Amino acid sequence: MAHQSRAQNWQAIAEAARPPRPKRARPIVIIGAGGIVRAAHLPAYAKAGFPVAALMDIAPGKAAQLAKAANVPNAFTSVAEAAAFAPADAVYDVAVPASKVAEVVSQLPDGVPVLIQKPMGEALTQATEIRDLCRRKSLIAAVNFQLRYAPFNLAARALAARGLLGEWHDFELQVRTYTPWHLWTFLAAAPRLEILYHSIHYLDLIRSWFGNPRGVYARTVRHPSYPNLAATKSVMILDYGDSKRVFVATNHGHDFGERQQRSFALWEGQDGAMRATLGVILDYPKGKDDSLEYIYRKEMDRGWQSCPIHGNWFPDAFIGSMGALQAYVEGTISQLPSHFEDAYQTMALVEAAYASSARQTEALPL
Repeated sequence: MAHQSRAQNWQAIAEAARPPRPKRARPIVIIGAGGIVRAAHLPAYAKAGFPVAALMDIAPGKAAQLAKAANVPNAFTSVAEAAAFAPADAVYDVAVPASKVAEVVSQLPDGVPVLIQKPMGEALTQATEIRDLCRRKSLIAAVNFQLRYAPFNLAARALAARGLLGEWHDFELQVRTYTPWHLWTFLAAAPRLEILYHSIHYLDLIRSWFGNPRGVYARTVRHPSYPNLAATKSVMILDYGDSKRVFVATNHGHDFGERQQRSFALWEGQDGAMRATLGVILDYPKGKDDSLEYIYRKEMDRGWQSCPIHGNWFPDAFIGSMGALQAYVEGTISQLPSHFEDAYQTMALVEAAYASSARQTEALPL
């Protein structure tokens, strides 16, 4: 990299960091018309030029209201109605609470392509049911672990592919912010919260970079300001051997102002390092811009450099997850990174983290 100019490096990185896209976009039928569809799915598809043919939600009038606001031509109140309407080449986008995923998937036509919103059920037992349904119905199914397609991550992968890191040995992801959990009413009674609905993104991201860990050591705890919610703070250490450190630490109750809030991922290797800011977590739901910086050991005199990225996690990463599925269906790409079989491995890691947290007796007394 040292022999190339900064502009040449940036240009190559920028071109390599774009998400997969189909040659011809297929119509999308969205099952669910909640906040994530309004805030991320629909804006992403509009930005990408992916046509949304219909919205469906069981709540009377909910899909119709959002369809009108988003200029979606059709709205339905049942999966059966939506499936009967769906064009033959439609891609289904299931964006319902985790407890309802299996019920919806069971009603989809056999063999169709479908993007399933994470998590893949509320526990590994439900993930197993969903996995088996996808197998039995021959669905071309992916789980929407869209952080893999966040622009900062695509750019970081491009940098790493150019040899920036060399042999990696350290990764950390830290979140210290205030998350307005009240925006998701269905979480009020959820028995699992932080790891299942938030840090699952980070566990999946880590798996996408480094593969499955040997094991996980975890503790997830409640916050006294949210006595009626499940755990909203977590620490997880992932075991990748004696020479590598990987951990995730989150605190969603830091309401002492923005100055000490943090949301970042940091990669370190023998030859270089990268640091990404995950802006959407800061001042959610308004969010701030994502960013990516890097430093190359052979060019330490230049210091940390800013890497241009194409957009933010929300909504741009949702272009990547849907675009990858559509490109896979048409044969433009040969692998589907968030395939339901791979997503099941992330769910197994989540389950292992909860099991580790529950085994408090393994902590050594002082």
